[in-house]
Amino acid sequence: MRGPAGTEAGTGARRAAAGACLAGALTLMLSGCAGFLVPAGEGEPEPTPSRSYPPGVHADELDLSGLPTPSGRPPTGRTPRATPTPGAVAAGDCPSSGVVVDMGEVQAALGHRAVSLTLTNCGRKPFRVNGYPSVRALDDQGEPLPVPVNPASSYMGTDRGPMEVMLKPGKTLTALLAWVSTPTGGDLIEGDALEIAPAPGLEARTFPLEGSDVRLLDELNMTAWRPDPPR
Repeated sequence: MRGPAGTEAGTGARRAAAGACLAGALTLMLSGCAGFLVPAGEGEPEPTPSRSYPPGVHADELDLSGLPTPSGRPPTGRTPRATPTPGAVAAGDCPSSGVVVDMGEVQAALGHRAVSLTLTNCGRKPFRVNGYPSVRALDDQGEPLPVPVNPASSYMGTDRGPMEVMLKPGKTLTALLAWVSTPTGGDLIEGDALEIAPAPGLEARTFPLEGSDVRLLDELNMTAWRPDPPR
């Protein structure tokens, strides 16, 4: 009787142990497979989005202005320059003389052409003005052309002669530059630009001539600097 009882007892023990092992194995399998039962990314921190740039952009062209640095301050580097307004004088570009010229848009009337010239005191002191602009026509190589520039009236405006003015900082004077064709002028000369200065010997600026109607030159007439536009 002991033998069968012992055998039954041993068999029960083995069954209990096997059941325990099976339960442990199932527990390990479930815990090991827990990652497959959780939706991807759940419970994990969202990745930090990174900036993307179009293909072909070089490293020195990347805009890093918005990226933080370890110090919390924007990174240093090249500061983008603002696009200058055509004809405007940016801060720091004022010549040493304290005055600068500008040329306006071409005006047309009955086949005549003219442009308004502006003299601005961009300095900090009054500037004495008493005379005419200095104007030269240039070719495509920047060399002067034999185009006469006369202090005189034209169809587009009357020259009333020089007027002495103490031009205060920020104030402006005007003059008129007109295209003139004369019967004895001969063949017209094609110009590429005009070099204009407030007066002979002062800093000049170069303005390109655009359009066939203003590139062909015979003579140019200019009025003196005045507080009010010539009429």
